[in-house]
Amino acid sequence: MVNLTPELVWKKDKTELLELVDTGVFIREPKKINFYVPNFAGYATQNFRSSNNLFSTFSVTGDACALNCGHCRGKVLKSMAATATPSKLFEAAKNLKKKGGVGCLVSGGCSPDGSVPLTNFVSTLARIKQELSLTVMVHTGILDYSTAEKLKKAKIDAALIDVIGSDKTIREICNLEITTEEYEKSLKAMSDAHLSFVPHVIVGLENGKLDGEFRALTMISRYNPSALVIIAFMPIPGTGMADVDPPKPGDIAKVTATARLMFSGVRLALGCMRPKGRNRKETDVLALKAGVDAIAFPSEAAVEFAERQGYELSFSPYCCAQIYQQNTRYF
Repeated sequence: MVNLTPELVWKKDKTELLELVDTGVFIREPKKINFYVPNFAGYATQNFRSSNNLFSTFSVTGDACALNCGHCRGKVLKSMAATATPSKLFEAAKNLKKKGGVGCLVSGGCSPDGSVPLTNFVSTLARIKQELSLTVMVHTGILDYSTAEKLKKAKIDAALIDVIGSDKTIREICNLEITTEEYEKSLKAMSDAHLSFVPHVIVGLENGKLDGEFRALTMISRYNPSALVIIAFMPIPGTGMADVDPPKPGDIAKVTATARLMFSGVRLALGCMRPKGRNRKETDVLALKAGVDAIAFPSEAAVEFAERQGYELSFSPYCCAQIYQQNTRYF
């Protein structure tokens, strides 16, 4: 590890990268891995079964989104419970609590400027925290210091933001007339507000190819994220990118290994959004070799690999961004 830098890892070709991760140089001791299985999707293996009543996702815009991004087209929002008014959001959270729920992810479609319209919901988020004691994660999109400060005062557990490092991708895939500078301003706003935040870096959003991921990681490294999540473009039926090939497992591993070096003291997770199908097993095992602390919805191959390698395993019904609240450091 002494002679490795993020830049050197990023420049390696596929063969060199795979040989490097196979050496075990990225793995921390003692070996421990957290597997997260919220009820965003069904999950049932011999190791763990997800529950419909523990951790839910709510959309403050229903299935509406002004951006109509090529990779999503609002399809992801349809998997969330629609809570388009503050009262509906609180009632949904209250019902979740009655069923034994422990937390929720509050998300929504974006406004034309790339922000999630949260202003009218901040007082409700504070009420959920105060009256229901649920864990509350919030997808923010682009945000300013004023919004970050309000979320801090509402005592949400963490803000989640997708950080894109390519102006071309922002413009052509996300249909946004902004630049990477706006993402950096958002990171600074959350940092200045002392808000716990967990950036997400999307691998392969540029039509399945790497473009801007290293820049995204570099931007994030200028601040102090609570944790970092690596996710990856996955084709969704009915979208403009449904037929685009997803990024290769080796590309996801390159971003993950680079992040592990760049954020040696920050908890790192492989998030729930990543390609399904035959490559998922390889993606998950490579993530373990690249030094992640957590994986959402792990493949059985990843669980079996971790067991064979002597990891201490744990399963949780929370969102994987929760990894930052783990008390024990592994490295």
